[in-house]
Amino acid sequence: MKRTIKYYRIIWLKHDLPAGLSVFFVALPLCLGIALASGAPLYGGLLSGIIGGLVVAFISGSQLAVSGPAAGLSTVVAASIISLGDYKIFLLAVMVAGVFQLMLGLLKLGAIANYFPSSVIKGMLAAIGIILISKQIPLALGYDQPDFWSSGFLKLFSPDHFLGSFKSFNHHITRGATLITVVSLGVLIFLQLPSSKKLKIIPAPLLVVLIGIITNIIFTNVASAFSLRQTQLVNIPSNVFASVSLPDFSKLFSTTQIWKDGIILGLLATLETLLCIEAIDKLDTRNRITPVNRELIAQGIGNMTCGLLGAIPMTAVVVRGAANVDAGARTKLSAFTHGLFLLLAVLLIPFLLNKIPYASLAAILLVTGYNLTKPKLFRNVWSLGWKQFIPFVLTILVILLTDLLIGVSIGLLISIYFIVQNNFKAEYKITKTEHLGIETQYIKLNSNVTFLNKVKLRKALDEVPEYCVLTIDGSECNFIDYDILEIISGYAHKAHDRHIKLHMKGIEKVSITAVH
Repeated sequence: MKRTIKYYRIIWLKHDLPAGLSVFFVALPLCLGIALASGAPLYGGLLSGIIGGLVVAFISGSQLAVSGPAAGLSTVVAASIISLGDYKIFLLAVMVAGVFQLMLGLLKLGAIANYFPSSVIKGMLAAIGIILISKQIPLALGYDQPDFWSSGFLKLFSPDHFLGSFKSFNHHITRGATLITVVSLGVLIFLQLPSSKKLKIIPAPLLVVLIGIITNIIFTNVASAFSLRQTQLVNIPSNVFASVSLPDFSKLFSTTQIWKDGIILGLLATLETLLCIEAIDKLDTRNRITPVNRELIAQGIGNMTCGLLGAIPMTAVVVRGAANVDAGARTKLSAFTHGLFLLLAVLLIPFLLNKIPYASLAAILLVTGYNLTKPKLFRNVWSLGWKQFIPFVLTILVILLTDLLIGVSIGLLISIYFIVQNNFKAEYKITKTEHLGIETQYIKLNSNVTFLNKVKLRKALDEVPEYCVLTIDGSECNFIDYDILEIISGYAHKAHDRHIKLHMKGIEKVSITAVH
């Protein structure tokens, strides 16, 4: 026992402590930025990161994944807070999401992500990226009125809303914020280049935040016209836990919207978590595989805790997980350590966090949004063929036109349509020959023939000409649906009347019952 404790202490000091510190520097600006993008109190993002480190990491079976607020949920969170009208009521939806994830884990349904086509998931993430970018542009230019984008993506472009907001926007734009954004974007883009890998001494998001703080201090002391207003800086109360909103349990059954939003949040958080876990497991040099059902239980308990303590929902996040791997983490103690550092930062240095410009966070989120919807992604999906590209594009368009759930549902239906269409073509094959002036047709049924093939098969049989020899071969089938057997059995009488000589191989005749 002592040896085990000593081993983990050495591993923690040598690998997991520096890795946890590195992930903390990546997570801190992202926790603040994602809370900002979600229209939630900034402490909600920090608390989510703390819970992800201290609670989820403790329960999870993943050694390298790191949980916290996710950019992929920000648009849904923002829409839910607006529709429910009260952050305290929204927290109930977060708890519902946690219960939903917990049930998925207990029922061992962790494989749910495998049933969503990759084209639809890519479309969902691309749409989230587009919305994320659109929401950060005002903040990046210095606009400090959060209602600018609150009317939804398309309503922005209605004449009254757009012109009215633009006039107001023009009065609030500031050169200082715009300059900080431009510099921050330049640094982030430069550090993403392959040639700049050796220069990454500290994480890019942290560097951008430090540049923003230093630049604003210079503006304040040298060029007052460029200095930022207090409303353009992060504002975290000195005693953050005294101002935390808690869920209003009296409203739990007041509207079905709470439950609907909770299920949507739970489903999306589950998908993002499982996709992240898969990606992080691939980066693990020790080839450890995360038990997905245990991960869902951990995430469910984490989100229930988030809702209970006033935090925004969380998922396992690729950016933090990849940073954890790059920093040399060995065990889940690194994720726990990052959560501990977040807690200490909130308790001990809130005054320092309040010097961070919103423009710096907006720049980080603009790059995050761009990474979700790169032109390269569109080219890649296009190269896979239109059966992948159409669900991908339709998912994006419908999400932008309506909401995320409808967009994903439409994309899923389009993907299913293509599967059904392929099934029509794949499950039987017709060969036509002519012998001694008599036409012969041969219909070969493939491995599994289902009711989805009914329409096409019935049409093919109706097109068989009179005085023909027809062979229907099902001898190599694993499964023939009763509906198909019924159609073939019923066709036997029609074939006799049309002087068609019918042969059936490996097909059992069934009795046909008329339904009136």
